[in-house]
Amino acid sequence: MHTFLTVAAVTVAVAAAARSTWSPCGVSMLATVTPLAEQARGHRYRTTAAWFIAGGTVGGATLGLALAALALGVRATSPSTVALAVVACAAAVLAAASDTRLGGFHLPFHSRQVNERWLDQFRPWVYGAGFGWQIGAGLVTYIKTAALYLMIVLAVLTASPATALAIGVLFGLVRGLAVLLGRGITSPTTLASFHRRFTDAGPVVLAVVVACELAAAVAFAAVFSVWVAAALVLLGGTAGLAGRARRRTPAPARTAPWGA
Repeated sequence: MHTFLTVAAVTVAVAAAARSTWSPCGVSMLATVTPLAEQARGHRYRTTAAWFIAGGTVGGATLGLALAALALGVRATSPSTVALAVVACAAAVLAAASDTRLGGFHLPFHSRQVNERWLDQFRPWVYGAGFGWQIGAGLVTYIKTAALYLMIVLAVLTASPATALAIGVLFGLVRGLAVLLGRGITSPTTLASFHRRFTDAGPVVLAVVVACELAAAVAFAAVFSVWVAAALVLLGGTAGLAGRARRRTPAPARTAPWGA
């Protein structure tokens, strides 16, 4: 079960980190830590990006230390395989329901952003590492996806402090590496073009994240009940078809006000 939980946690960690780049903090980072912006400030993009990635990794390690402590608690209770699977399945279902806003449901998030004044007040290594740490720590800034919560639950359920720490580090590293997406932004034109493509990719990334959450839910459900797993597959397929139908339905034409 440990290997099963570890694989699921690693997959969700990468998905959560990728989706988190579409948060206001992530978008702001991809607009302010770029070759174009750093050159305007008289700094080297590569240096700032390196500090950002390092900060993100340390931030992930900070989160990982907290997860490691919680994993020790789980180890002390020695839960059964079925209990672990039930909790993991329930967490995955809640995460998928939250990210799809099923019935208006969503888990509590907060919307704190990094302080962009640091860009004018501090040296590149300070704001690079500082922004990276805050983003890599996951819970410090804007939370974009419930997959972050799912990653935390799965990491803790491994009951392995070393594994939980590694998962936190992985999350922070992937979040930090996102700064490299903007390495080709060298002019206002490329900046605008990049962010158009980036915005268009958002729904696709969200769909992948939800698919990961549902896959985890089905896999863990299969451990304790084939019928529950089958029901989740059916529910997920129905929800996917309904979502596709909504996207294909053209929006109603807007009627201009009388006299406009």
